[in-house]
Amino acid sequence: MHGIHGDALVAPPVGEFVTADRGQQLCPGVCGSELTPADLGLPQGDPGTRRVAGLRREEVAASVAISHDYYTRIEQGRLAPSEPALEAIAHTLRLTADQRTYVEGLAQQADRRTPPRRRSNPVRPQLQRLLDQLIDTPAFVVGKYLDILAWNPLAAALLIDVDKMAPHERSYIRMMFTDPRMKDYYEDWESMARTGVALLRMQAVENPADPRLATLVGELSVSHPQFRRWWAARDVARQEFGTKTVRHPELGDLTVDWDGFQWAGDPDQQLIVWSAEPGSPTHEKFRILSSWIAATSPSAHDAPTGRP
Repeated sequence: MHGIHGDALVAPPVGEFVTADRGQQLCPGVCGSELTPADLGLPQGDPGTRRVAGLRREEVAASVAISHDYYTRIEQGRLAPSEPALEAIAHTLRLTADQRTYVEGLAQQADRRTPPRRRSNPVRPQLQRLLDQLIDTPAFVVGKYLDILAWNPLAAALLIDVDKMAPHERSYIRMMFTDPRMKDYYEDWESMARTGVALLRMQAVENPADPRLATLVGELSVSHPQFRRWWAARDVARQEFGTKTVRHPELGDLTVDWDGFQWAGDPDQQLIVWSAEPGSPTHEKFRILSSWIAATSPSAHDAPTGRP
């Protein structure tokens, strides 16, 4: 059970998240429309007297069956909610599964006196060997904050200049906002970029004070208004597979299915594999590109893989 520690802010991220969601849904078009008292079976009252969009604090508290003071302390970050209270709030605000996972992580983080500090581990040689053996399949490894850690030759040919970048530049989210070519590379850049920000925020829940995260978010917030706005929106997402279309400057449009696999040796690392339907134009382009790489590289070991 969580408790009150004087007037200290023990769970500000939890309070900020539920405050934002009470006022408006965090992902319009996905989570649903703005909630109203009628949605919770409460009296609507005179709309002209409402000074806030969405629900008032006392309306959420009444629906959750907790006191107004208790709920106010949660929003102000002065109280970390108990698990039953958090579950009831999540139900009332109609959080998605990803949002529930995120806010539960925030609450767990509030229980820790010191945030966990885990160093970024290098990709194991065995995983790099697996990447290299996927000759006809683009594959790469991303870290906790979507940094690209390793890749095979086919992925290097498809991910714009990743093999020529300095290590600190090999960040999927950084590339989305700092490399102008990415807006041509992705058919729907805005959707992809916004999803990337939501994925980053979900990954950040374990240690929001991580200096690496703070540096990345700070740099992008200062130089890119869209990132700053989307980060402030507190959208969260978790994806393990999907389909997307990329526009390669030389190969044209490629429609790929992608799957992510968490690496058991390091939970912060994820193997991403791109594939295409056999016989499809994209599959044929993969085959041709793979043959070209093999023909132009003196040996497989000289191909541009993601080895440090």
